[in-house]
Amino acid sequence: MAVLTKLSRSSSLTRAFSRLRYMSNFPENTVYGGPKPQNPDQRVTLTHLKQKYKKGEPITVVTAYDYPSAVHIDTAGVDICLVGDSASMVVHGHDTTLPISLDEMLVHCRAVSRGAKRPLLVGDLPFGSYEASLGQAVDTAVRVLKEGGMDAIKLEGGAPSRIGAAKAIVEAGIAVMGHVGLTPQAISVLGGFRPQGRSFTSAVKVVETALALQEAGCFSVVLECVPPPVAAAATSALRIPTIGIGAGPFCSGQVLVYHDLLGMMQHPHHAKVTPKFCKQFARVGDVINKALVEYKEEVTNGSFPGPAHSPYKISETDMTGFLNELQKLGLDKAASSAADAAEKIKASESPDKSSK
Repeated sequence: MAVLTKLSRSSSLTRAFSRLRYMSNFPENTVYGGPKPQNPDQRVTLTHLKQKYKKGEPITVVTAYDYPSAVHIDTAGVDICLVGDSASMVVHGHDTTLPISLDEMLVHCRAVSRGAKRPLLVGDLPFGSYEASLGQAVDTAVRVLKEGGMDAIKLEGGAPSRIGAAKAIVEAGIAVMGHVGLTPQAISVLGGFRPQGRSFTSAVKVVETALALQEAGCFSVVLECVPPPVAAAATSALRIPTIGIGAGPFCSGQVLVYHDLLGMMQHPHHAKVTPKFCKQFARVGDVINKALVEYKEEVTNGSFPGPAHSPYKISETDMTGFLNELQKLGLDKAASSAADAAEKIKASESPDKSSK
């Protein structure tokens, strides 16, 4: 009986493995590899974030906009990946976050959702997609989850209409992250990218707005570009995590843009005047520029691609048949070029006899 049980289990495992072999994330004999399967038990949820918050453990957040950066964030074990409307500036080259559309944001959200399997995924609601009515706000949030693959949304500001939008979205069953302080979507009334909370009235407003977003049901609030004492007061007053960006060390967590912290940006806002609050943990932009120059030089002088990067072969028999067919088609020059190329490749792969 024990033998039959073992055989049954073995058969089940074989069938399961057979099914897995045909899944798209198990490529076999392909030119390009695929992502590694993720463990769903390791997915960050609001429950995990609440546990970290209660323990006083800092929450890590990185803003990203595409599949490659999402994979890096996933591998690093970051808690939250925010797909920010700052993609308008970082990816699309605009001077503000205002131009990006909901459809464009959804493209970024989907790309990130394919690469980041562990972090909680939060998608920004772009300017113009949720201000008109509570119904519009809920509809947009639903699209960000259903079409964008996000777990939650983020919206900016603390005007009564924004608080109402946050409350309506939460009541629709969607997790919301708030955002106060410098809110880039409001630069028209703020007069530019200006720090907030620097006067006592502005500082009080930051705290009051954060409290209002908490009461609306937000699970977290971003505090952007406010003095550290103001961020400390808001963090102490709230019962939900605060995520700081240019707000000092007294928040429950921190967020930086992927491109900023890696030192790789070249667009106007981030390259000409790097945010004062941003620490560059690397200078990847310099490495990228150097690599691009080297690539151009090697293509120009003919050293790339060499034998090591010309891996695909054709047998001598097939080569002969190929040359014959080219000649039959009257493509003698093409046949000659192919024959010369084959000889050069063969010569480059042969050991140098003179060195023996």
